Amino acid sequence: MEERSVGRSGLSVSRLGLGSLTWGRDTDEHDAADQLIAFLEAGGTLVDTAASYGDGASEAVIGKLLASVVSREEIVLCTKGGSARTDGMIRTEPSRRTLLADLDASLRRLGTNHLDLWLVRGWSDVVPVEETLSALAAAQESGRARYVGVSNYAGWQLAHAHTLGRTGPGRSIDLVATQVEYSLVQRQAEREVVPAARTLGVGVLAWSPLGRGVLTGKYRGGTPADSRGASAHLSAFVEAHLDAGSRRIVDALATAADGLGCAPLEVALAWVRDRVGVASVLLGARTAAQLRAALASEDVELPAEIRLALDEVSRR
Repeated sequence: MEERSVGRSGLSVSRLGLGSLTWGRDTDEHDAADQLIAFLEAGGTLVDTAASYGDGASEAVIGKLLASVVSREEIVLCTKGGSARTDGMIRTEPSRRTLLADLDASLRRLGTNHLDLWLVRGWSDVVPVEETLSALAAAQESGRARYVGVSNYAGWQLAHAHTLGRTGPGRSIDLVATQVEYSLVQRQAEREVVPAARTLGVGVLAWSPLGRGVLTGKYRGGTPADSRGASAHLSAFVEAHLDAGSRRIVDALATAADGLGCAPLEVALAWVRDRVGVASVLLGARTAAQLRAALASEDVELPAEIRLALDEVSRR
């Protein structure tokens, strides 16, 4: 699998990454092990998780797999911190106290003494960004995080944080990555985030590149019983992309896939993978079979006319 640099940093990752949102919840340890092995055998390196995924369950599963199935040196490990649970709801809380507590807890669950990449889960209008950056600097200075970045920041938020990190008081800190939702049904990142990241030398990590599963085409005839759309805790997450515009995009993907002799999801992933500024596309799968189907996109090269047609049909 091809590797790419994350922005203008020295961090290199596979251009397809392995997401773990459902690990420890909808995906058990056995299925997660199968996925991780298949991913590494395909040449993948970037494994993405978060302290908030299953209240730490995802990180705990990865920690067990690092202790028994694969070695820590084989993967580029990324997790996210800065969230708190209140009344059953997860909210963004990027304070120094919460971030550093999340970091220590993540390292314990993952069974490692350092992260290759640590991201802030999201922006807060309450916590000063200088405080958030001080936590990232502390993580790097202590060796607990090799590289740092942000997740789900708007373009101006990324630019503001990046500038303060470079010019603010104290130790200079470089934000090397921003993780954002990016797919044919969600191209909002192209308005500000992607241009800002490109200008600043920050790499883009695209999450939910299959439009929360919608771009696989599995919802064309309804909601499958074993899908995320039928899951009690993810149904609303999927429904956000089940609209008329998305149906047109899925139909276009099916047509393109027929012409190329591959699956619609492979076309959708190849489209995101090849967008300017994208360092890695994060794949989320419930089973190893689903993951292998997504990994097949590595061999798909989209002709210019198909790429332009998809650009047009997905423009909102």
